[in-house]
Amino acid sequence: MSIVKINVLTVPAEQREVLEKRFASRAGAVEGSDGFEWFELLRPLEGTDQYLVYTRWRSEEDFQNWMSGSMKAAHQGTSGGPEGEGRPKPAATGSMLWSFEVVQQAAPKQG
Repeated sequence: MSIVKINVLTVPAEQREVLEKRFASRAGAVEGSDGFEWFELLRPLEGTDQYLVYTRWRSEEDFQNWMSGSMKAAHQGTSGGPEGEGRPKPAATGSMLWSFEVVQQAAPKQG
């Protein structure tokens, strides 16, 4: 069965639009990765400032290969240089990665 990685991002209210636009602009960046199965960006509705970035992978090895390859390359750079240089300041103020193994799943019944 697949593995699921959920990146929990703490995002202040004033940065929500920035975060969502950044994810929208990267559409297609992970979809071609070997072993990639699914992606969802989940916006909190109430009671929290944490977004969930849900990805599902064929295996831990596929996820690690993506992390050390195209994901690492996309996130390199710095935000400490003069204005306009390097990578923009992160929209999230904190991040935590949760890992799960899929042990059961169900899909809607077909009519």
